[in-house]
Amino acid sequence: MCSGPCQGHQGQNGRHDRVDGCCAGGGRVRGFLQARLLLLLEQEPDYGYALLERLGSETGAGGVDPGLLYRTLRQMERDGLVASTWDTEGQGPARRRYQVTPEGVEMLHAWAARIDQTRRRLGEFLDQYGKSFEDRKQEEMV
Repeated sequence: MCSGPCQGHQGQNGRHDRVDGCCAGGGRVRGFLQARLLLLLEQEPDYGYALLERLGSETGAGGVDPGLLYRTLRQMERDGLVASTWDTEGQGPARRRYQVTPEGVEMLHAWAARIDQTRRRLGEFLDQYGKSFEDRKQEEMV
């Protein structure tokens, strides 16, 4: 079982996975969009389109596929991590405003712990990698 954000969830196939793919082997962080959305919504509840803009400015590149964003938000709502309400004020059609639930905050903490663990593991790898080649370089100089 995983100690990551999915908290040991077993998928329908009996393997360790989650519909939104929060965990993966090899120290990779999958489903990072969920973590990013939880953090953005914890900072400020918002609408889907505004989240797209915030994510786009965060990445500096093309941003996130709108279909993926809305599928992820709906899955997060089904999982109880976010809640939405319809905003019918103002001009134009009604818009869904998303906010993090207490369960979403717990998941955000789990994501942060998993990402911190991955960062430490990557740092250890890079330290060992650098030392390995430093040792070889010194041996070649002798």
